[in-house]
Amino acid sequence: MIEVRPGGRRRIDRVLAPGYLSDLGELPLAVLRERRDEAAQEETDLSYLRRLLHARIDIVRAEQQRRSSGGASSIVDQLASILSDNALGPAAGSGRHQRLEPSRTGEHRRHAEALIGDTDLTDVGSLTDERLAEALTTYAAEEASVSKYRRQVQGVMDTFNAEIARRYQHGAATVDELLDTERGRGER
Repeated sequence: MIEVRPGGRRRIDRVLAPGYLSDLGELPLAVLRERRDEAAQEETDLSYLRRLLHARIDIVRAEQQRRSSGGASSIVDQLASILSDNALGPAAGSGRHQRLEPSRTGEHRRHAEALIGDTDLTDVGSLTDERLAEALTTYAAEEASVSKYRRQVQGVMDTFNAEIARRYQHGAATVDELLDTERGRGER
């Protein structure tokens, strides 16, 4: 399970620390944007991990369905269909446009693989019904944990965005300042 460690050094620990949102009205606009962007990167990584978990859940469920219906074809033959079903269906939850790439893909893959220990989902047909059920329970619990923290991180992003918007609405920040800042970054 993902956990937030008070005083921890990981990005999720910083983003969800109680003081991360303190004194927003006093923070310089550049700091607000930096923190919002840090939260956005964490949200992107959590979304990636969540997608990995959903894929594994879908594979296990498909194998359970294949067994209960007496299907003869292997999961490998159905893999493209299994993994594309969610991509074609309506979006659920609080999905957001992701302009960032996940920063820790290898770490997230290892995390998802380590959840089930020595279970190899490349051959789900060889797993017992009990082991499949156990894998599904483990993946679903982890997905719920990841989703919970993802929603919290999205709340942090929303708070920063609201403060930035408030500053523009009340004239404490201007588009000209933003353009000057962006031009300065491009010249480096």
